[in-house]
Amino acid sequence: MSDEINVEADVFEEENPIIHLEMEDGVQLDCAVICIFGIEEQDYIALVPVKDLENDEEESELLLYRYEELPDDEVQLDNIEDDEEYEMVSAAFDAILEEEDDEEE
Repeated sequence: MSDEINVEADVFEEENPIIHLEMEDGVQLDCAVICIFGIEEQDYIALVPVKDLENDEEESELLLYRYEELPDDEVQLDNIEDDEEYEMVSAAFDAILEEEDDEEE
């Protein structure tokens, strides 16, 4: 595996779309979409619970999922089961945030 990762990202800054997730324990969690990005042939989504944004939490919980657009404007989110894949996705997201910060300066 090469060290170079091809990442394409859509970062939402002004108005973050909201996704309603039903967690495994049945609790419904409203999350703001921070970024949708692709690595290789797979798309991923970065979410933050709305309650963390509303409370101006310094350390918001970041949720990363595999992302797939389905017909009829529906989306499918899947857990990232593999630790190596999760680390790769997390590193790519961090790079996207750093690039956004650099562009703002």
